[in-house]
Amino acid sequence: MPIKVLPSDLAAKIAAGEVVERPASVVKELVENSIDAGAGQITVEIKAGGVELLKVSDDGHGIPADEVPVAFQRHATSKIDSQEQLDAIATMGFRGEALPSIAAVSRTVLATRQPLESAGFRMELLWGEEVSSGSQGCPQGTTVEVSDLFGNLPARRKFLRSSSAETSRVQELVSRYALVFPAVRFQLVVDGRTSFTSPGNGVPREALLAVYGPQAATAMLEVHAEDEANGYQVDGFAGAPSLTRANRTYMTFFVNRRWVQSRMLSFAVEEAYMGLLQVKRYPLASLNISMPYEDVDVNAHPAKREVRFKDESRVFSTVQRAVRMVLVAESPVPMLTSPNPEYAAAPATSFFPRSAFGGARSGGSALEYPASAPPDAAVPRRPAPPLKVVGQLKLTYIVAEGAEGMFLVDQHAAHERVLFDRICQKIAQRESQSQPLLGPVPVELSPAQTDTLKTNREALENYGFQFEPFGDGSYLLRAVPAIFGEGDPARALLDVLDMTAFEGLVRQKEDVTAASIACHGAIRAGKSLTEPEMVALLEQLEATPNPHTCPHGRPTMVHFSSFHMEREFGRR
Repeated sequence: MPIKVLPSDLAAKIAAGEVVERPASVVKELVENSIDAGAGQITVEIKAGGVELLKVSDDGHGIPADEVPVAFQRHATSKIDSQEQLDAIATMGFRGEALPSIAAVSRTVLATRQPLESAGFRMELLWGEEVSSGSQGCPQGTTVEVSDLFGNLPARRKFLRSSSAETSRVQELVSRYALVFPAVRFQLVVDGRTSFTSPGNGVPREALLAVYGPQAATAMLEVHAEDEANGYQVDGFAGAPSLTRANRTYMTFFVNRRWVQSRMLSFAVEEAYMGLLQVKRYPLASLNISMPYEDVDVNAHPAKREVRFKDESRVFSTVQRAVRMVLVAESPVPMLTSPNPEYAAAPATSFFPRSAFGGARSGGSALEYPASAPPDAAVPRRPAPPLKVVGQLKLTYIVAEGAEGMFLVDQHAAHERVLFDRICQKIAQRESQSQPLLGPVPVELSPAQTDTLKTNREALENYGFQFEPFGDGSYLLRAVPAIFGEGDPARALLDVLDMTAFEGLVRQKEDVTAASIACHGAIRAGKSLTEPEMVALLEQLEATPNPHTCPHGRPTMVHFSSFHMEREFGRR
C-alpha cells in the first residue's frame, strides 16, 4: 500500500481517540474549559451514562461570536501563543484539541454569550461538520451539548462499559474537581435527577463534606506545608489513621489544581502512613501540590492525566513530609472502647464458628470452620495434600509438613477460599445468610459507592446485606452476612462496595460480591492463631473444590519439596 495523506475526516477521528476515550473524557475537557473561563457555577447533565446526552453549562465569560467557528478548528486555542508559555502552562486547557475532537465523534451544539452582549451565538455540528450557526438568546456563559457520542464509530462505542459504570466515572470526576475548586458550585444531574451538588462557598472542608459525607469529612486532617527553598506547597486533607479504605482509589492528587494520576504521589502518601495503618488498608487523601509551572510538564499525556516532574525526588519528599507532620501532630491516639451494643450484631458469632465435626488431627476443637461446599463433580478437582501443622510464621503464614516436603499456607487467602465456597453453597441451597443487627446502623456513601450499591443491590441482598435509603448518599444498614461475626458493620459494607467496584472490572457481578464478602470476613495477616485453629483451617481448605487459590486467583499455599531442601543442605 503506498504512502498517502489520510482524509481529513479520518484523521480527525483518529486524533479524537487520543482525547475522547469515553463520556468522562468529554466532561473533563469541557469542565476544564469552564474553569478557565472563570465560571462560578458549572452544571453537568448526562443521560444513559453520557452516551445519549452530555451537557456542560457554566456562567463564565463566554466566547466572542466571531471566534466560535475558529474554536472548532484543530490546534485553535486562546490559552497559549508562544514557546515560553508552553514551557509553563498556567491554564487547565491549552492544546486546542478538545472541541474539534469532541465534535468529530458526536452531534455537538455550543451556545455562548459574553456579559456585555445583548444576544448570544449558537453553532451546531455533526461529526465535525457545521450544520447551522447564528445569533440566539441565551444566558451568560457557555453551554456545550453533546449527543450520540461515537455514533459514527460503533466499534468505539462497543468498548464502553455499562451506563452505570460510565456514570460512576463522571461522578468521580465532578466530585474530584469540586474538592480542588471549592469556590465553584458544581452540580451533576443524572437521568433527570440531581446526583451531586457542592456548596461553592470557597470553604474546602464543606466541599469535602459534600463529596465524602460528614463522617469522613470530620475525620480528615488539614494539610498545609510550604517549602520556600523550591516554591513547593502542599494543601488539602489527609484522613486520620482510623479512616481507611480497602483500595487506593480514595487518594486524589492535583498538581497546580490539575487532577492527575501518579503512582509516585500515592506511594509518597502511603510512606507517610507507614506503621499507622493495618495491612491492606489505605488512607483517604485529597492533596494539591502547587509548584512553579516550569517544574512540571503537563504535556506528557494526550488526555493530560499524567504529568512529569522536573525533580521527582523533591516532590516525593515534600508530599511525604507534609502528610507525616500532620499525622504526628494532629492525629488522635486510638482508644480501646467496649463495643456499642446498638451497633453489635445479634447473635454474636466467632470468627471460627463451631462445626459439626471435631478436628481429626487435634482431637477435636471448639474453634472450627464451617463445612465447605462439596466439590462439583463436573469440575476437575486437584486436591490439597494432607498437612500437619508445624507453626505460624510472621502471624501470616501457617507452616505445615506434608508427604512431599514443607508448605507455607497464607491464612487470609486460605480462609477466603473456605468462606467463598460456603457463601456459594448457601446461595445454591437458597439458605439465609443474613445476620440482623440489634439497631440500624447509618452509613454514608460516596457517589461512586452509591452507584455500586444500586448496581449490585440484588446480589448484596442475596448474600445477606439488608439496607434502606436514608437521605441523599445515606443508608440504614439492618443486617450483614452471617460470616462477618462481630465487627463494624458500616465498615464491612464500605469495604465490600469498594472491593466490588474494583474487582467488577474483570469479574462477573455475583462472583465479585461473593469474593468481596469472603475477603472482608476472612482472618487477616497479623492475627495470631492457635494450633487447633490452624488445624481446622487446613482441614476445611482440603475439602474445598479449589484449595490452591483464593477467589481472586492468588495462591493459598507455596510448596518447598523435600528434594530441593535436601539439595540446598548438601544432602543430595
